Amino acid sequence: MVQVCLNGTRGAADGAAVPRTPRELAEAAARAVAAGATDIHVHPRTPCGHDSLSPRVVGPALEAIRARVSVPVGVTTGAWAEPEPAARVARIRSWTVLPDHASVNWHEPGAEEVAAALLDLGVGIEAGVWSGTEGAARFLRSPLAPKVLRVLAEVMEPDRGTAEDTARALLAELGPAHGRPVLLHGEDGGAWPVLRLAGRLGLATRIGLEDTLLLPDGRPALSNAQLVAEALVQYGCAQRSS
Repeated sequence: MVQVCLNGTRGAADGAAVPRTPRELAEAAARAVAAGATDIHVHPRTPCGHDSLSPRVVGPALEAIRARVSVPVGVTTGAWAEPEPAARVARIRSWTVLPDHASVNWHEPGAEEVAAALLDLGVGIEAGVWSGTEGAARFLRSPLAPKVLRVLAEVMEPDRGTAEDTARALLAELGPAHGRPVLLHGEDGGAWPVLRLAGRLGLATRIGLEDTLLLPDGRPALSNAQLVAEALVQYGCAQRSS
């Protein structure tokens, strides 16, 4: 599986290709799926460009994307969108349009409560476990861990030369991860080395303007679709060389 992460917290300063409005997200999603993406991760934005968990922001983004594609669509529940855990849970419980899945960063305060709220709503959980945090240890201790949809193993090492080593260390720390599937990905300079490692290991992965603005050769990516198309080449080559 290659998931596309359409925008993340990137803004206008990162380039016109980063989609922000529901219409832009829907168009980017449609093009990415046509290029081969089989799952979508998105950060719904307010008109001012801020990540939001408000049902008035999440709902329109999901509806616009689903009008164009039929693959699963997930959203973030990152603490930066709603720092206070109880308020974050309240926002999630107020959603009127539900995503297929949502990422929960296990190192963040309130992760267990957020995950429980999502499970109550029937929303799948991507357990975000970041390198360089206590996320893996907390996830492995969690009674909710066996119930998640998958583990989102996120390599936060931006250095191209050391990202693969960081990824392998994170996977070793996760161990069997309660038998849940693992999606492995990196960010910025580490995005492409970690994607190729995921291919060699037969793990799901993701790519998109949230994770990197650059193609493997260092050229700026023109769109999420271009990143997905290149990812499928890199991923497939890595699988064949393993």
